[in-house]
Amino acid sequence: MYEYHEQHYEDVDFSHKDLRYGELTRCTFQRCKFRGTSMEEITTYSSQFIECDFHGAHLNASIHNESAFVNCRFSEANFFVAKFNHCKMTGSDFSQSQLDGITIFQGDWSYTNFRQAQLGKQDLRGVKFHEADLSGANLMKADLRDADFTQAVLAKAKLAGADLRGATVDGLDFQTIDIKGARMDVAQAVVFARSFGVKIQ
Repeated sequence: MYEYHEQHYEDVDFSHKDLRYGELTRCTFQRCKFRGTSMEEITTYSSQFIECDFHGAHLNASIHNESAFVNCRFSEANFFVAKFNHCKMTGSDFSQSQLDGITIFQGDWSYTNFRQAQLGKQDLRGVKFHEADLSGANLMKADLRDADFTQAVLAKAKLAGADLRGATVDGLDFQTIDIKGARMDVAQAVVFARSFGVKIQ
């Protein structure tokens, strides 16, 4: 096991290296490459990853606490049972990532690419998905209470059986979303009805 504290790396290539079981505390990685890197069971604390490339990286069982992954590329990365606590993930791309068993506790996931993501039955309460692309995503039976979906794209997303109570749904086009059996509050029901052209007085 290794420990890095307050280290700064810029334009460093860590691709295909073995970085398992480490702890990163208040470290900064800018434009670094982690392509195919083994990062299983690492733990980060208040670290920053800016414009980094994690294509095909293995982040299984990793834990991230109040860390930031801004404008990073996670295409085809593996997040099996990974945990993100109060993290900032804005602008990052998760296309074709393995998300089985991922835990997302609050945090800011705005402007992320979650197209076709498998997030069914996940507890996503209070997560900020402002203008995120969740088109075609599976959110069936997910707990989405108090999440922020302002101007998010959920075209052809599956929200059947999800709990949306308290979530911000301004700008959503419910005509393109499978929302059968979802739980809503009164304010959301009004937005839902208006998206189908219902006039409410």
